[in-house]
Amino acid sequence: MTAEQTAPPKAAAGSACEACPAHHAANLIRLGVNMANWDFVVALAGNPNTGKTTVFNHLTGLRQHTGNWPGKTVVRAEGGFAYGGDRYKLVDLPGTYSLLSTSDDEEVARDFILFGSPDVTIVVVDATVLERNLNLVLQVLEITDRAIVCLNLMDEVQRRGMAVDERRLARDLGVPVVPTVARKNEGIPELLQAVADVAFGRIVCKPHRISSPPGLKDALGGLTDEVAAAFPGLPNARWVALRLLEGDPRIAEAVRSGEIADLGRHLSTRSAFATNSLAQEAGQ
Repeated sequence: MTAEQTAPPKAAAGSACEACPAHHAANLIRLGVNMANWDFVVALAGNPNTGKTTVFNHLTGLRQHTGNWPGKTVVRAEGGFAYGGDRYKLVDLPGTYSLLSTSDDEEVARDFILFGSPDVTIVVVDATVLERNLNLVLQVLEITDRAIVCLNLMDEVQRRGMAVDERRLARDLGVPVVPTVARKNEGIPELLQAVADVAFGRIVCKPHRISSPPGLKDALGGLTDEVAAAFPGLPNARWVALRLLEGDPRIAEAVRSGEIADLGRHLSTRSAFATNSLAQEAGQ
């Protein structure tokens, strides 16, 4: 079975799909990822030992290569796959437990999701220790609203007599949740479909964001409003404000240099194009 055989028909030219790619091509080049000949870029994130590499191998097959991230000794693996007539570049981010930028691995993963603006971010989790993995999931959802949770190792869940309600989890998180057993290729076709649906805007994610504790709420709320006003179109103003309050030097420099402003303009433009195309499509 191939991805092409299970994909829905490609949308006609002139549809909203032409406006769907959200990635920031210029930033991706600076991050070492060339999008020439690719339609979408998908980031693959997750804790270590969740089966993330197995998911990567199943999606890309032998169409992959490795190298280092620019200026880092952190290994980068990337590959690609075709689905529904479109080409997707898949970038395997370093396995991390958080995105707090306390190590090179965390900084690489965080910067790629934030500044690269991938069209879809897949977060692979170990379904047998879900509570341990949700920390990373929630941090990813603070940065991007184009995410999918790959609920891997579901065979181990069954073997241990456990149960995971993936539908309720999807409702609570506000993003698609796809159960998989990657080593047996189970759930991979459904994962491909979910990636295409999010990339093309057929599924609009509404990610859950954790409420701030009372002592932080006022300060964060005020700074979030200032960030949102200064950088219209930025979907993660609250997260940027939180990182500024915590003294994150990378985010502070991105604000000073205009990198955050550029990101906001890019995402705002893509959103406007998509909204206009959807409106035209609905009027036909």
